[in-house]
Amino acid sequence: QAQLVESGGGLVQAGGSLRLSCTASGRTFSPYAMGWFRQAPGKERELVAFISWDGDNTSYGDSVKGRFTISRDNAKNTVYLQMNSLKPEDTAVYYCAAADLSPWGLEYDPADFGSWGQGTQVTVSS
Repeated sequence: QAQLVESGGGLVQAGGSLRLSCTASGRTFSPYAMGWFRQAPGKERELVAFISWDGDNTSYGDSVKGRFTISRDNAKNTVYLQMNSLKPEDTAVYYCAAADLSPWGLEYDPADFGSWGQGTQVTVSS
C-alpha cells in the first residue's frame, strides 16, 4: 500500500529553521503534484505550499510566503519543505499530501489530493 511518511518536525525557537521531508513508498509519486498542509489546534487545515509534478510551479499560503520553500526530488520520491524565520504561529501538525487523483497536475486544486501522511508536529517557542 502506498504511504507518505513525514519527518523533520520538532521544537525550535522563534527565528529558527526546520526542514521537513516527505518520502513516498509503495509506488512512485513523481507523476503527481504534492503539497504541504498544516493544522493548528482549533483551526482548519490550510495549504502551506504546493509544487507541480515537474517541480516548475510552486505556490504558497500567504502567511508563509518568503519564509518557506517547497522542493522535490523525484528520483528519491521525496518532497521537502524548508522553513525559515519560524514564528510561534507556525506551530501546527504538518501533513504531506499527493495529488494522486489527477496526474500531471500543474496548478493547485484541493480536490486532487487523495493520499496523506500521518503528520509531523512542529512547535515554535517564543
